[in-house]
Amino acid sequence: MRRPRYHANLCAYVCIPMRPGEEWVAFKMAERGGRGSGGHGSLDKSITLPPDEIFRNLENAKRFAIDIGGSLTKLAYYSTVQHKVARVRSFDHSGKDIENEPLYEITVQEEITARLHFIKFENTYIETCLDFIKDHLVNTETKVIKATGGGAYKFKDLIEKKLGLKVDKEDVMTCLIKGCNFVLRNIPHEVFAYQKDSDTEFRFQTNDPNIFPYLLVNIGSGVSIVKVETEDKFEWIGGSSIGGGTFWGLGALLTKTKKFDELLQLASKGQHTNVDMLVKDVYGGAYQTLGLSGNLIASSFGKSTTADKEFSKEDMAKSLLHMISNDIGQLACLYAKLHNLEKIYFGGFFIRGHPVTMRTITYSINFFSKFDMLEMDRLERPLVNLPLLKDPSTYIPDTVDLTDDAMARKYWLTCFEEALDGVAKRAAASQPDSMDALERAEKFRQKYWNKLQTLRQQPFAYGTLTVRSLLDTREHCLNEFNFPDPYSKIKQKENGIALKCFHSVIESLDSLDWEERQFALVKGLLAGNVFDWGAKAVSDVLESEPQFGFEEAKSKLQERPWLQDSYNQWLERLKEGPPHKCALIFTDNSGIDIILGVFPFVRELLSRGTEVILACNSGPALNDVTYSESLIVTERIAAMDPIIQSALKEEKLLLVQTGSSSPCLDLSRLDKGLAVLVRERKTDLVIIEGMGRAIHTNYYAAFKCESLKLAVIKNSWLADRLGGKIFSVIFKYEVPCQ
Repeated sequence: MRRPRYHANLCAYVCIPMRPGEEWVAFKMAERGGRGSGGHGSLDKSITLPPDEIFRNLENAKRFAIDIGGSLTKLAYYSTVQHKVARVRSFDHSGKDIENEPLYEITVQEEITARLHFIKFENTYIETCLDFIKDHLVNTETKVIKATGGGAYKFKDLIEKKLGLKVDKEDVMTCLIKGCNFVLRNIPHEVFAYQKDSDTEFRFQTNDPNIFPYLLVNIGSGVSIVKVETEDKFEWIGGSSIGGGTFWGLGALLTKTKKFDELLQLASKGQHTNVDMLVKDVYGGAYQTLGLSGNLIASSFGKSTTADKEFSKEDMAKSLLHMISNDIGQLACLYAKLHNLEKIYFGGFFIRGHPVTMRTITYSINFFSKFDMLEMDRLERPLVNLPLLKDPSTYIPDTVDLTDDAMARKYWLTCFEEALDGVAKRAAASQPDSMDALERAEKFRQKYWNKLQTLRQQPFAYGTLTVRSLLDTREHCLNEFNFPDPYSKIKQKENGIALKCFHSVIESLDSLDWEERQFALVKGLLAGNVFDWGAKAVSDVLESEPQFGFEEAKSKLQERPWLQDSYNQWLERLKEGPPHKCALIFTDNSGIDIILGVFPFVRELLSRGTEVILACNSGPALNDVTYSESLIVTERIAAMDPIIQSALKEEKLLLVQTGSSSPCLDLSRLDKGLAVLVRERKTDLVIIEGMGRAIHTNYYAAFKCESLKLAVIKNSWLADRLGGKIFSVIFKYEVPCQ
């Protein structure tokens, strides 16, 4: 018999169609801030939660729906919000002297996107909730209010009288399952392992997209247990009247504390062993015959019958919490065994991120299942994998999990803190004509600083913590305060300067014999990668030494043998093997990197008869080249170079967007058009360059085909950890095992 796996999700789900016949929309009640798409929401479809202010964009509210449970009312409304996006457009240079003209025009435009907002009220304040709806939302597009939960029946007449709207009730169980399935399939970082007292209490896991069958234990006022077999096939198989409402109600009677969160706060400070009777209190130690630990609870509140003393509110709240959570955990475990289910998902407001409740349920599952740990899966939203991944189901983009590695976590959080003032300064400087740029830059700085402090205390607060997530969160915060592309002017300038050097670089390369040229091409590719404004060691040089250029970057590179050095194997492959059919190259930086590093390398591959797919970011991040910028740069290079021009005309050189707006690279979430092209062209070589894409992510990525991973390490701490020094070189040529 296979070991069951127990999973949990620590939020409440409800799914209500916003209007008759419309697609289902999932609502997720959550306390933490939202995780957006890095500023280009159209590229990365997800729900954006309002991070701080609760009542945002009310003036643009369109539709709303409501879920009224036994204890809480949850309201969700949909609104539109304006974001600024940076665009580039090629100038018409025909008949002009372009020596001193900028390469292309940069504009900032408004883009309207959709956002969902979430608010909760205690049912005690249902009339306050309805007043809020009446004052702010009744004059929206909603004419019929969609409602679910028991309160949709209980308060139907009150709602219709207060709001003057017809209540259209939706079945609560159908909404619950539809919402849960939606979140499991589409929203990342929602399901994770929780293990008390481990180095990493929250462990986010990648797993296959097959979510069925599973057991859903929804803990609201009571407990509902649902067996979910397919998208539309599910059944209620049991439950309990002892749930969150029981904890709240009994807790209020015992402690005179009326607020749910205050009750949990009391429990977090309490010591249940002062109130509960343990096995060792009965037997004087462990009960060896049955294998029961002496610290196991034998009787909840058992000591209150014999002890002649007053118990503290904190201890009573903790004992009550243990009693109810243990009961729920045992019940879930028994139902899972009875129905032969391997996955249990816990949902509901009772456990929405509360460590105390999670610990107790985790312990209960572990004890009653007799297995070592509570295992929970995080299911990625169904975006497209790179078809060349060796095993997409085991692919993990990030090289280091910072929730696991305390030393690395401390370093990188400090690193991002120290860089923050410079990023804010750069953001403000990118909009010199804006009156409020400094104010917005300070708001960005404070917002990101607060997130970093939260992560110091709770590394799991926003999901998996990695260098990639820190970079992506920073980009998201910049976009939130309308800094869509702080490096746009720098990229424009550096692209123009590099283009002026392209012809001389090509002439120099063409003068070399074949073997010398191959090494010069690789060295140029590596030197170009030095120009990374995201690396403080480099940005300091670029700001203090404006004349620092391509040749100076070459002189910075580590001499061979490199830290990771497969160059000889690569050279041998070029000498002895046939030309590759098609190479997929994931680009990194603008300017010297793409123009003087990547394009000469591309040109050589084309000359060998290899087609090339050049994949660039869809949206801006640091000074990384974007797809729209690459189109203009390539057009200018083609005007200078017949090999590039011919390849473009014959579609042997193709430019595509990755679907990403990140300095790193997740190969499980790529633009579908890119994946289709990779298959069509029978791609047999993957090239990834840059520290973000080839070291922070994909360092251990395995492919079905040959691959090259190239980067210059521009961080002293990271170089030291890998056994090198700053500007050490990574050159990994990998061939899949036959």
